Amino acid sequence: MSQLAAPAIDEIKEAFALIDDWEERYRYLIDIGKALPPLAPEQRSEENRVKGCASNVWLVTHVERPGPDAIMRFEGESDAHIVKGLVALTLAFYSGRPAREVARDDAFDLFRSFGLEQHLTPQRSNGVRSMIDRIRRDAAAAMSA
Repeated sequence: MSQLAAPAIDEIKEAFALIDDWEERYRYLIDIGKALPPLAPEQRSEENRVKGCASNVWLVTHVERPGPDAIMRFEGESDAHIVKGLVALTLAFYSGRPAREVARDDAFDLFRSFGLEQHLTPQRSNGVRSMIDRIRRDAAAAMSA
């Protein structure tokens, strides 16, 4: 796995399909989190912080072609290893997709398909939900811009 970018969502899905052990899955999440490019210090601002996360999570939204055909790109980071992996997983699912798909699709369904929902603390699940909700709100706003 490259240290320059987190893996694509299809690569992550394939890896999860091959990894049965939850300790290994957590290690994989940590590894994909380490592959996220770091945010610039000024991007780790209160404005970019995701509210509702116990750990610090910062999310930067980029919109290409605002309006009905908007394309969404995201950057993110966390100060907690597993959470950073959850950020990487979420961004792999959403980044580069049309805003209409981002606003419609709930990445938590992907988390459920991996069995992550039952292996996350309620606090982490709430934080992931907050991040997903923020991404989907940003996509809806991009479409109406």
